[in-house]
Amino acid sequence: MEQITHSPEQTEAFGAEYAKTLVPGDVVAFSGDLGAGKTAFSRGVLHGLGYEGRVTSPTFAIANEYQTPGGAVVHFDLYRILDSEALFEIGFDEYLDGSRIVLIEWSENARDLLPAQYKTVHIAYGTDENDRIITCREVGA
Repeated sequence: MEQITHSPEQTEAFGAEYAKTLVPGDVVAFSGDLGAGKTAFSRGVLHGLGYEGRVTSPTFAIANEYQTPGGAVVHFDLYRILDSEALFEIGFDEYLDGSRIVLIEWSENARDLLPAQYKTVHIAYGTDENDRIITCREVGA
């Protein structure tokens, strides 16, 4: 599935629509350039799942956990993670137990730890400044 959005608000709205496809146990691996809109999309997912609070990038915290009417969600930002060993130290593998939805920005830094089945969301810059090309796929399904 591919969608083109023309503003951060549209990217967030598409994330909210995408949230309707998610269930606990789903792992969503995000990729895209810095500033492409991964956090805006994630914010939309959380709001689409019914979370009403503030959603921020977990860049420095590495992970933010949320309770939503749609289930528990953990939002990772692995930009600062350089190897799998660091992920084991923070207990990353424990979050993949199937009990929550897992959103992973900079998922390429955890490629070798992703489950056999997961979803991908790639966000690329479009033609105009605020345009984004969002491609959603399933891996191993």
